[in-house]
Amino acid sequence: MIETFDLAAAANGGSGGILGLILPFVLMFVIFYFLLIRPQQKKQKTRNAMLSALSKGDKVVTIGGLHGTIVEITDNIVVLKVNDVTKLTFDRNSISHSVSTDA
Repeated sequence: MIETFDLAAAANGGSGGILGLILPFVLMFVIFYFLLIRPQQKKQKTRNAMLSALSKGDKVVTIGGLHGTIVEITDNIVVLKVNDVTKLTFDRNSISHSVSTDA
């Protein structure tokens, strides 16, 4: 009778072992999602919204730190006016952020 009980306990423990192995991985994925993946997706969404909202006359800063005013803009290219004479062409994705003029 004791041998039968041990077999039943071993069978139940075996399925609990699989759950015990999978559960930590599921918890780690959930933690990574909420701490790393989701904030990065939000940041990318706001960056894409900022890039699509750019228009002629906006003051921007490039990834390299160059300040300028948008003179021409297309789907992929932005032409910045740096001073009275100099105009530089950049890829639209090289814009870091827009500078507000409300200061």
